[in-house]
Amino acid sequence: MTEFESFAVELAAVAAEAALPWFRVDCETEDKGGGRGFDPVTRADRDAEAAIRRRIAERYPHHGVVGEEYGEDRPEAEHVWVLDPVDGTRAFVAGLPLWTTLIALREAGRPRVGVIAQPYLDEIFLGGPSGAVLIARGRTAPIRTRACESLNHAVIATTDPDIFTGSELGAWTQVRAAARLARLGCDAYAYAMLAAGRIDLVAETSLKPWDWSALVPVIEAAGGEVSNWRGETPDDTGQILAVGDAAIRDQALVTLRRAAL
Repeated sequence: MTEFESFAVELAAVAAEAALPWFRVDCETEDKGGGRGFDPVTRADRDAEAAIRRRIAERYPHHGVVGEEYGEDRPEAEHVWVLDPVDGTRAFVAGLPLWTTLIALREAGRPRVGVIAQPYLDEIFLGGPSGAVLIARGRTAPIRTRACESLNHAVIATTDPDIFTGSELGAWTQVRAAARLARLGCDAYAYAMLAAGRIDLVAETSLKPWDWSALVPVIEAAGGEVSNWRGETPDDTGQILAVGDAAIRDQALVTLRRAAL
């Protein structure tokens, strides 16, 4: 495990210590939706990101940070940590253990190390130069995406079809109709399951860099691919397609490209 991979795991533990005390208890919650539907933020979100930022400042004061709750600090630095302290805050509020902490290290603009952590389940999915592993309940084991040569055999996921616009929804509906099974409501935990070989495809839209940056190193190190809906490197469009097997990537893109931004 490299120095930065080890530090990413340390940051996941720091976030867990801050967030877990607020899970399944009465937790201070605000609506930041601004009239566009309920978009919660909790004390757990803020406490966890603040704790991560403090640890980064102590260890690597020259590194930049981009986080959902507290914005940007030196985003043009060579090394930038990209943080979503509680991805899936709706699940957190509902007491469902499908929320995650997302931590990525971006080097020269590209995510190189990623962590998808679910502290209530004691799971850390880590991806980077050393490969992809699951650290859970005192054990570390390599993870790998699984083979899936046809979309007709695929298990697919998205957080909620309501996130899609008209044309996007049409594209998702066609992909879903072709797939063997679709699961909803997993947020970033679906990408962890893709890296672990349980899900074959995840498609989403309107994602911010802190939503997708950590996913890229984990999935790529596990043998999968992450792109936008044009089949290119993920970007500010927020449209993300992740696959465990490249064979189904082009099958899905036939439909998704029609709604690509």
